[in-house]
Amino acid sequence: MNTKNTMPDREAFERAKKKIIGIDRQRPGIGTLSEKTVHAILKNYYEPDEDRQEIPIYNFVADIYSGGEIIEIQTRQFNKLRGKLEAFLQQFPVTIVYPVPKEKWIIWIDQESGELSKKRKSPAKGSPYDVFPELYKIKAFLKNPNLRVRLAMMNMEEYKLLNGWSRDKKKGASRYDRIPTELVEEVEINCSEDYMQFVPFELKDRFTSREFAKAAHITVSLAQTVLNILHYVGTVERVGKQGKLYLYEAKNQ
Repeated sequence: MNTKNTMPDREAFERAKKKIIGIDRQRPGIGTLSEKTVHAILKNYYEPDEDRQEIPIYNFVADIYSGGEIIEIQTRQFNKLRGKLEAFLQQFPVTIVYPVPKEKWIIWIDQESGELSKKRKSPAKGSPYDVFPELYKIKAFLKNPNLRVRLAMMNMEEYKLLNGWSRDKKKGASRYDRIPTELVEEVEINCSEDYMQFVPFELKDRFTSREFAKAAHITVSLAQTVLNILHYVGTVERVGKQGKLYLYEAKNQ
């Protein structure tokens, strides 16, 4: 996948991070954090001026309103954006910023003692494709020329409470917070043509969702969601069937 990415302003990101969580992110500060840390850091990264944050527009509050444009930071549940998008997109360009954990380190918190475990790197790695289940929830808005999406690919530390149902209390445990450590890159979708970046180069001819999944290194289930969106925005077309599976072809080829 050849993503349309931009290099982030690392100094600006560090300033935003220190503003929200301070220089010391260790034990003394953990009690003051909340699940909205990622949201707050990104909001201050994209707009340091607090006078342009949390701006009432119509019957909603925009995360950022600056220069006639709106930015919404959404860490999950894009379905909650539908009302805002219905109102905002009629008048303003709107960018949805979605953070994706590229690499993640897990830290466990003992609720009784407050003790933190040593951090362990998660084997799971995030990918730009992770946004597609969320995009499906706002599918009806994706062709609107005023809508843009920006994926903030970030390395993070994830703090989890040892309150799960398994013997080690890890299975079913609650996430306490996620602390960004680095903004690695930003992937942009500014128009329908930008969805072409999600079609792997090696898919030269007709392909199924299984072949797409293999080329993109994602599950077949996620590939089906991705192709549903790519078909909707006009990046790929259905050109037949192979057994029970649709055959797809990239339109620009």
